Amino acid sequence: MARPLYPDPVIPERLAPVLDEVRPLAARFDAAGHRLYLVGGIVRDLVLGRPVDGDIDLTTDATPEQTTAAVKGWADAVWDQGARFGTVGLKKGGTVFEITTHRAEAYAPDSRKPEVSFSTDVEADLSRRDFTVNAMALRVTGEADQAPELIDPFGGVADLAAGVLRTPLSPEESFTDDPLRMLRAARFLAGYDLAPEPELLAAVRRYVGRLEIVSAERIRDELCKLMVVEKPAAGLWFLVDTGIAHVILPELPAMRLEQDPIHRHKDVLAHTIAVVSKTSPRLVLRMAALLHDIGKPKTRAIGPKGVSFHHHEVVGARMARERLRALRFPNEQVEAISQLVYLHLRFHGYQDDVWSDSAVRRYVRDAGDLLEDLNELTRCDCTTRNERKARMLAARMDALEARIAELQAEEELKAIRPDLDGQQVMRHLGIRPGPAVGEALSMLLEARLEEGPLGEEEAYRRLDAWWAARQADGPAAGA
Repeated sequence: MARPLYPDPVIPERLAPVLDEVRPLAARFDAAGHRLYLVGGIVRDLVLGRPVDGDIDLTTDATPEQTTAAVKGWADAVWDQGARFGTVGLKKGGTVFEITTHRAEAYAPDSRKPEVSFSTDVEADLSRRDFTVNAMALRVTGEADQAPELIDPFGGVADLAAGVLRTPLSPEESFTDDPLRMLRAARFLAGYDLAPEPELLAAVRRYVGRLEIVSAERIRDELCKLMVVEKPAAGLWFLVDTGIAHVILPELPAMRLEQDPIHRHKDVLAHTIAVVSKTSPRLVLRMAALLHDIGKPKTRAIGPKGVSFHHHEVVGARMARERLRALRFPNEQVEAISQLVYLHLRFHGYQDDVWSDSAVRRYVRDAGDLLEDLNELTRCDCTTRNERKARMLAARMDALEARIAELQAEEELKAIRPDLDGQQVMRHLGIRPGPAVGEALSMLLEARLEEGPLGEEEAYRRLDAWWAARQADGPAAGA
């Protein structure tokens, strides 16, 4: 039978909706003689008054088998693929719950996978969590008249109030258990405006090499979470200053070039982190901002006119692709991010009286679905303190976007295609599929980029002229 759950006076009232949602589940664990707790991030964010999105995480003294039995007949769906790690997932209505048996996990010195052992003690479970601000639980089972109990054995609430990032156990033990926590620290520093305690900072610098045993996929996932927090700068500086970046993204500290007071060359790393901070928190855009200048160290030269980085966008795009693949990013993201790196300088040649309509069309065509991200990256790449120069660059981008909008009103720039398709070309010329068809389509696309839509009649006339010239030069391939 469901029982009412009332927030304790020290628990914020905003917890009530979550407690109400958990009430029927808690009743089933009560009936089975088990304890159930809200745990980790959901408790932290509710204490802070942040919105709670996503799954509801809980921990229990029940084994995975006992958890499955307790929710049988109540949950709409249950999955136990994570049962060997103690986790059972279930769905009720539109809510997903993840219930994990109290556990401890640690890495063997030469292993990439944690060794999991279960416990019946919630405090033992909390002691193995990454940081004190995540090592809090709220008991939602108990007597009908018993208020939910906040379990905070390591002072997580106090650390949130003080703005301190600490580990429940010693940082040496915590980072030995799971080295990924060193990278995760960067996200919590940036996302929750915390400062690392000195012992944590020293331990990261001492144990940073253990990140090499962590899989590329786990590192990628944690890096992605950092990149989309509202203000990632503090986390990025933490990665560089502690040596984490040297292990997982060595191209980042390589951008900390020696400043050149004679030629007024600004530090590339500081510029890069400033650009990232200015961009919207979209992963592809933020990663492109992080990597857009990684080609500069390899292309840096000092000549009579000062410092130059010729073709750093070409070198950088190749380096970005290699690093993203090493981190196991999906192919679609690899291509999108590296393309943004390659194109990020394209705008700087723009002048309203120099770029023709065809040049604008090419810019849009090459950017494709990345046009919005490319334009934002270009705007944010201007970090100059010279207000006059900043206003000039912003005005030029405004002008380019206005021209794009004007041309888009006349034709669908994002889907520029030849005025004829391959079937029309083959029927008109009487040829089979082959290289000649591709050449004909390329010719027609080039004409459209230069002149805009031709119309079918003019396109056929151009096709006939091109075909006649091609036959005059030699045998008709594909005929």
